[in-house]
Amino acid sequence: MFEYVLGLIALLLTPGPTNTLLALGAAERGVKAGMRYAPSALAAYLIVVIPLATVAGEALTAFPTVALVIKALAAAWVFWLAVKLWRPDTGAARVVTAQEIFVTTLLNPKGLVIGLVLTPHGSLAEVLPYLGCLAATALAASMAWILFGALAIGQSGLVAPRTMRRAGAVILAGFSLFLTSSLIN
Repeated sequence: MFEYVLGLIALLLTPGPTNTLLALGAAERGVKAGMRYAPSALAAYLIVVIPLATVAGEALTAFPTVALVIKALAAAWVFWLAVKLWRPDTGAARVVTAQEIFVTTLLNPKGLVIGLVLTPHGSLAEVLPYLGCLAATALAASMAWILFGALAIGQSGLVAPRTMRRAGAVILAGFSLFLTSSLIN
């Protein structure tokens, strides 16, 4: 279990699309509003991991095309978010939503890694202790990114909101290109 938690910590603290949105959302809206994002990320991770660890893991292994389609959808979604961040709607400040965090986390390859590689496969009762660790770790990692976004980016005033959104857009676009390149290999 210790190795599992270490793997989760390393994976969930790594920058990626969900963490970028968590930080940007909290930078725009503050810690209190940002805390509403964490349950969205957690719910999405659980929706992905539970079926993978209990049932679907073997199906994705047997049908690799399905995994490729999931990666392609994830790449397209992340790229679309990058475009939205780059060009705020109607000149108003672009605000990250809990729904965007939820969908982004659903499509985040980290969920696949957690469900297919890190979490042992078995019945729900066998997997439940690991899901508890996932929940605690995902919430802690989300809060770390929310605090980072609100305090290091938002309250410091060192980065203009437009620059912050555009930097987030570049990170998301890069991640989308990374996902797309993994489809080719």
